[in-house]
Amino acid sequence: MARYTSLFTVVVSFDRLRQMLTDILRSCRMDVIYSTEDYLVAREVPGHVTFAKLVTVEVLIDRFATPETEVRMSFVVKNEELPLQSDNHCRTMFDRVNQAVVENRQWHLINSAAS
Repeated sequence: MARYTSLFTVVVSFDRLRQMLTDILRSCRMDVIYSTEDYLVAREVPGHVTFAKLVTVEVLIDRFATPETEVRMSFVVKNEELPLQSDNHCRTMFDRVNQAVVENRQWHLINSAAS
């Protein structure tokens, strides 16, 4: 199973955060399939790759660990594909999601880390 993680800290109104995350994930060809106040799951839209390569993104939102306007988000991008090559579909989608988060102009990015 391929699995990549990243951590972001942004300054944003918590009221607008979930809608922004939904928009970002949609721009990456993902549909949000589950959403709560502090957790969101999106799955890649089928039709472009085989079923085993379809990517799922989990976002854990932590607004309590930082000041009121800062939000920490942990992203996990994964699929059932074995990462036999460093340039695989899951890694490509991970890079696409990270780039969309970093380039979002509706919040101020304070910190980011990826692994």
